[in-house]
Amino acid sequence: MSSILPQNHAIISSQRVFDKIGTIQKRSSHQVKSTSRHFLLPARVYCVSSSSSSSSNCTTIATKPPPVTEPLAYDPLTLITKTKTSTATTTSSTRNVLNDPSLKSTWGHRAWMASGCTTVLISLAKSASGAIDSHMWTGPLIAVCIGYVLSDLASGIYHWGIDNYGSAKTPVFGSQIDAFQGHHKWPWTITRREFANNLHALARAVTFTVLPINLLCNDATTLAFVGVFSGCIMFSQQFHSWAHGTKSKLPSIVLALQDAGILVSRSQHSAHHRPPYNNNYCIVSGAWNEYLDRAKVFELLEMIFFFKFGVRPRSWSEPNSEWTEETEIQSIPASH
Repeated sequence: MSSILPQNHAIISSQRVFDKIGTIQKRSSHQVKSTSRHFLLPARVYCVSSSSSSSSNCTTIATKPPPVTEPLAYDPLTLITKTKTSTATTTSSTRNVLNDPSLKSTWGHRAWMASGCTTVLISLAKSASGAIDSHMWTGPLIAVCIGYVLSDLASGIYHWGIDNYGSAKTPVFGSQIDAFQGHHKWPWTITRREFANNLHALARAVTFTVLPINLLCNDATTLAFVGVFSGCIMFSQQFHSWAHGTKSKLPSIVLALQDAGILVSRSQHSAHHRPPYNNNYCIVSGAWNEYLDRAKVFELLEMIFFFKFGVRPRSWSEPNSEWTEETEIQSIPASH
């Protein structure tokens, strides 16, 4: 009998606890309906009774409700402010690119252009003089055609190389590599570069390469090839610039040469600036592009370089933000 009474007392105590919890739940339910800011969670009650004790230990454990965060509010003013900030940042970035002093020609650039053009003209003049003296024009004319055709191929190989390998720290070619990487991000800036600024690097290379040939060689055929090949390479950056120009702003003669396939066309070169950025590298006439891309010549060279030297070309990697093209904001004048 003595063992039953404590158990009955524990049951009665437990019932009182449940009644108390029910009252709390009703109040909590009412509070939830009125405020909608708290969640009611069931409480767990543990009752421990013992036959040797006349008392019962009841423990109530309630899980604390998680805090309710404030609902997300749509603020059109905030959205407009963020949009204006983003637009202002883009506009500022574009304006900085357009005002970049590196797009302007210097007297040093002009001097190298004069030197390069003079060197090419000397080659052609000596070739013409030799052909007149020997009365043999066939060889020099064939050399002119070969020089023009191979210059397009050479421009593609060079363009492929600096697009895919090296960095700004690469000796000799570092500045060209860095410039071409920037060109992929802002391709339209090439149309804002002044003439001598755009061509001076190639003009300098032509001067150092062709001038010794002019001094040492008197063969009309060789000089014809050298003059045309080096001239097309030197002016390839200008042909490249025209390939990025808008039709309404290009001279009629340039449009005619592009349509005839003598100069690389705008439609053909635009494919080079679309993913995967691994085609249409040639920028003189573009005549080699279809063959090189169809035969996968550059892909084969990339595989050879990879297995031989363990170097991956940039075209194998997913283009990052540095290669993602930013469009020109036409409303910003270049003079601002």
